Amino acid sequence: MNQIEKSYRELVELKYQLYNSLFLTLPLHAVQQTGLLLPLLNEACVKGLENGESPTTIVNNFFKEHKPELTERERISFLFKIIQYVERQIVLIDALEEAAYTKIHRMNDSDSWGRIKQKVENRKLDQQMDELLDSFGIRVVLTAHPTQFYPGRVLAISTDLTEAITNDEVGYARDLLQQLGKTPFYRKQKPSAYDEAIALTWYLGNIFYPAVGQLLDRIDEFFPGKIDHNKELITMGFWPGGDRDGNPFVTVDTTLKVARKLRFTLTTCYHNELKAIKRRMSFPGVYDIIHELDELFVEELTNASGERNVDLNHLLNQLDKVEKLLEEEHQGLFVDKIKSFRRKIKQFGFFFASIDVRQDSRVIGKAFNEVMRVNPGLFPEDLWERTEVEQLDLLLKAKGRIDTSVFEDELVRDTLESMKAIKSIQKENGERAAHRYIISNCRGVVDIAKVFALARLCSWGDEPLSIDIVPLFETVDDLKGAGQSMKTLYNHPKYKTHLANRKNRQTVMLGFSDGTKDGGYLMANWGIYRAKEDITLISREYDVEVVFFDGRGGPPARGGGNTHLFYSALGKTIDSHQIQLTIQGQTISSHYGIKEAAAHNLGHLLTAGFENNLFNRADSDLSAGQRELIEKMSVVGYEKYAALKAHPLFIPFLEERSTLKYYGLANIGSRPSKRGSSDKLEFDDLRAIPFVGAWSQLKQNVPGFYGLGTALKEQEDAGKLEACQELYNSSIFFRALISNSMQSMSKTNFALTKYMEQDKKFGEFWKIIYNEYLLTKEMVLKVSGDAELLQDNARSRNSIRLRESVVLPLLAIQQYALIEIQKLQDKPEDEHLALYERMVMRSLFGNINASRNSV
Repeated sequence: MNQIEKSYRELVELKYQLYNSLFLTLPLHAVQQTGLLLPLLNEACVKGLENGESPTTIVNNFFKEHKPELTERERISFLFKIIQYVERQIVLIDALEEAAYTKIHRMNDSDSWGRIKQKVENRKLDQQMDELLDSFGIRVVLTAHPTQFYPGRVLAISTDLTEAITNDEVGYARDLLQQLGKTPFYRKQKPSAYDEAIALTWYLGNIFYPAVGQLLDRIDEFFPGKIDHNKELITMGFWPGGDRDGNPFVTVDTTLKVARKLRFTLTTCYHNELKAIKRRMSFPGVYDIIHELDELFVEELTNASGERNVDLNHLLNQLDKVEKLLEEEHQGLFVDKIKSFRRKIKQFGFFFASIDVRQDSRVIGKAFNEVMRVNPGLFPEDLWERTEVEQLDLLLKAKGRIDTSVFEDELVRDTLESMKAIKSIQKENGERAAHRYIISNCRGVVDIAKVFALARLCSWGDEPLSIDIVPLFETVDDLKGAGQSMKTLYNHPKYKTHLANRKNRQTVMLGFSDGTKDGGYLMANWGIYRAKEDITLISREYDVEVVFFDGRGGPPARGGGNTHLFYSALGKTIDSHQIQLTIQGQTISSHYGIKEAAAHNLGHLLTAGFENNLFNRADSDLSAGQRELIEKMSVVGYEKYAALKAHPLFIPFLEERSTLKYYGLANIGSRPSKRGSSDKLEFDDLRAIPFVGAWSQLKQNVPGFYGLGTALKEQEDAGKLEACQELYNSSIFFRALISNSMQSMSKTNFALTKYMEQDKKFGEFWKIIYNEYLLTKEMVLKVSGDAELLQDNARSRNSIRLRESVVLPLLAIQQYALIEIQKLQDKPEDEHLALYERMVMRSLFGNINASRNSV
């Protein structure tokens, strides 16, 4: 047992037993009754599933043995109490893991910059390092995708509970557990897009602001003054309020309101830090400058009209004066505080996090067609009948201004006026406050050119566009064609001019979530890797700096897993001068939920980027033979997954045997669970989150492994198992791919749904999935040489084991409720049907919150 595993058992598992037993002593009637019977239900689930019993049999036998007198209504009430109890157990685990964070993670970041500096000096790379420190950057983009469902009041308790556990304040922790027992977890209403923004600004102000500052100060210790001019070293992005893709509740008013909230939150952070600095700046001359700034901040924060009292350049100039006075007249006393404050100001400006506006290409296309209809003569009537090259030329040369207020369709009008909103935010908070328009489901150059044309027609006119147009390539076919699309754009004089005004930098977003949904685990990961190589090659040919923005979710099936390992796997064929990625849901809370975790993980991203750009890493580059091997496996994996998708029972299985439709009914996020308004469930309209989530709730995790086993087995049968093993040992990319799939499989539990094996309709379909799981597990262990999944990651293995054991009764209850719902489909008048459906929705929360260690 290594030290991290030992620490996890001592600081999390044993303490969990202690605090959970403390929970049982609380003067809460429901807690006491439920808590005493929960271990018995847990034991019944473990033994029952081992014996092949269905969740219905397990639950019925439990009641028969322990609560035979209960009516069906009373049994339902008891099961709801079990769900509520388990929800709170998960919060306790979260708090324990956060309290032990520095002990259960490899916290070697304190030495990483020293190691990098030593390697730079030894290899005489000082000039390259200086250039990188001046230009490299990471951007972490917070999204509101609903993959964790704690209301704000629960998050507040969890934060305080973490602190109490850290300080061994058992009495205070007991009070907080009692508060937790009385606090509702369930939202009666969907949060608005603005509510989601408010929730995430808490993380910006309380976690990211101090964590980024701490990391910047640490880097400056080793490389003094080298990052002073780099405004992009660590920046934040923000989707709530700007992301319109499939969310009709995001409007221009929302976007502008969120921008104001971001500035207010940041101004509050600045003011609080300035007040702390003011206490030390008691010297003649210095105090007056700081006092004047303090008053400006107070005026802005208390001004009901929202007037901007503090100018960024004035603020920086005044701090420069203070630094000079401290150095020349006061022996540099406390000058480090001024420098630290100024570093944060340069990173965050007055925007805190840059708002990205995102919309689906189909909606953009509809808006564009409406513009053509209302403004005849603006473009030729036969525009869409012309060649792609002609369409591109006409769109990129668009001239004129249109009146956006005349459009009656609200979605069309918002799509057009969102262009104006970007410019308005730039005027208020600076260009970096909102400068990207992301095109979801981008199919090629025409989609990009439509946005270019609309930006001119709606807002910019003949002025150079102060926005970056970002295509988001997601499907297998779109990823294959991404390189050629960018080449076509780079060749056009108008777009060349646009890029010249944008520092010759092009951002391209690649969607892991929808890529996996469309092409399966292997093809999505390899397809994105190849797309990056293609786009990099073409961008280098045209002297364009390409920035890849990765749409990564929490679980490995949506691009999650070991993020540092992923970025360490990028070889010389992929540009990584900037690292940009989305984080969401449980990724935010588990990776960035406390300051220590945020600084640690942001540091990991930075060091991965610096090492990739500075040092030649042989295990990051793939040989021709390795590429051929991965290509063959990805094709086989894709064919296996495509066959499953094409199975006539694929969609019916998700509709009838999973929680898919309940994502749309639960009040967990502002967005609908699918695109489009059709009552019929279409695969293309399915959002990746409920799609992956439905498989996760079933504990089958299909998108995280399906097809991988078949691909590896084919290589074994061809006598190439050793080649796969060598690939695993020599390639970081392939090792990360296998490791992340292991994480998905570690969270599977086919015993939970084994009863489906006998189902007349879905029995054979269930066996197809189960057999691929067994094959994949067998093959990844052969390839890795491990005896068990996640053998080399004791912390994740133990965390998953603990969380899965705690959530097992909840999973069994969910399946029990789904089975009861099936029985009552022909009896819609039955009073219990709605209760069972609510039970499924409530069980969603605990199950997904328990999966927070998936990053």
